[in-house]
Amino acid sequence: MNRQKIIFVSSLIVLVIALVAAGYTTGRGPFGVISVGISRLSGGGQSMIPAQTLLTETKAPLAPEISSGEWINSEPLTLQTLRGRVVLIEFWTFACYNCRNTLPTLKTWDARYRDKGLTVIGVHTPEQDVERNIDSLRREVASLDIKYPVVSDNDYATWKSYKVEAWPTLFVLDKQGHVRWTHEGEGAYAETEDVIKKLLAEQATGSANLTANTSTGE
Repeated sequence: MNRQKIIFVSSLIVLVIALVAAGYTTGRGPFGVISVGISRLSGGGQSMIPAQTLLTETKAPLAPEISSGEWINSEPLTLQTLRGRVVLIEFWTFACYNCRNTLPTLKTWDARYRDKGLTVIGVHTPEQDVERNIDSLRREVASLDIKYPVVSDNDYATWKSYKVEAWPTLFVLDKQGHVRWTHEGEGAYAETEDVIKKLLAEQATGSANLTANTSTGE
């Protein structure tokens, strides 16, 4: 092996190690880091709101409506009918290692705060072809014991409207439907739960009060 090949192989190994380290440090995984890079190159890297920053209602954008898809564990929901409730939306996919790591916490929040006004919605945006199969998704949701609503996003319509760049990514919406918090990857669980509690404690205003008791398909 000549010197140029040795340098090329060594550089490639270093790059792979760096991707793996960055992926698991950020909680995105190596493929998540790659997908973020591609998304930022192609889309300009503009997120909907700054990550891990609790915005005030006046500065928070209104959340885009969830596009049509196949709903599991619920009748079709809309953010309009969920006004008066805090909504946590997580973009995930069932074969994603990092997504699976977030599930225990999301299931805990669903059980702990559902009756207090929180609706958790899993938006399943597939990364691999096998994840596009709705029957496979239904089996995975059941086997993972996910009780909260899940909706398929096979055409990436909701993913694009929220300007998502990696799996998993979550958004927390206030009772008026504004995006107040977002986080990419694993972690920041305590900070996110604090946001949930703060938003649950806020008073719903205007027409939001009319839909405070909207069913989430239980």
